[in-house]
Amino acid sequence: MSAQWSDLKARVISAIVMLVVGIFSLVQGGLVFQILAAALCGGMIWELTRMMAPSKGAFAFQMGALAGGVLFAVPFLPANLMLPILLAPAIAGASQVNKNKLVYGFYSAALMLASAGFLMLRSTKGVDWVLWLVAVVVVTDVAGYFAGRIFGGPKFWPSISPKKTWSGTGAGWVAAAIVGFALGGIFLAVVSIAMSFASQLGDIAESAIKRRCGIKDSSNLIPGHGGLLDRFDGLMAAALVVALVSISVGLPARLG
Repeated sequence: MSAQWSDLKARVISAIVMLVVGIFSLVQGGLVFQILAAALCGGMIWELTRMMAPSKGAFAFQMGALAGGVLFAVPFLPANLMLPILLAPAIAGASQVNKNKLVYGFYSAALMLASAGFLMLRSTKGVDWVLWLVAVVVVTDVAGYFAGRIFGGPKFWPSISPKKTWSGTGAGWVAAAIVGFALGGIFLAVVSIAMSFASQLGDIAESAIKRRCGIKDSSNLIPGHGGLLDRFDGLMAAALVVALVSISVGLPARLG
């Protein structure tokens, strides 16, 4: 097997495991989905804190536990308290990291808000809408992975993400548009393209943080994918877009 395909087996196996666990928790909903979402959010904040404050291992664990606990508690909170409590981990973490406080604060706040939006999407719109969100991000990643390795070509942003190509980026947009159009016509196709682009920018933002911190992966929790942030950064960015669209113009009553 050539070097460019050497990680494919590990990526596929990990993807299957994540898919099974994700679908099970998504279908179950309720506390099962809430626990998984809280665990993922806590894990991503742990990774971020670990990257940006490597000398504070215990603090990274504490931040992860705080973020996971906050996200789990969000559905039980009064509406007027949700936003300040969601932002509490970002403020607490930014006050403790020695460098790049604003980067940490904004990125961790985005992760908390995106995780809450993802959780609320399941509770208010149902399984189908979460599957649409996940499908757009997955097809963006898969189409970009294969198109980039098959066609290659100019790099999208070589100084930040040296592996991402324009061919892979464009393939991701096309794949996302197809999914959106199939499920909801022109409107959802446009939203899906925006989500696809956001997921790619989310990946680039995480890559920039890793380069700033001088590391390759956010952690080694997921074989073939690196860490939770390496895998779910795009999903979080897409979830922010969905939340913004839902608040500003609304989503259709149903898919299909």
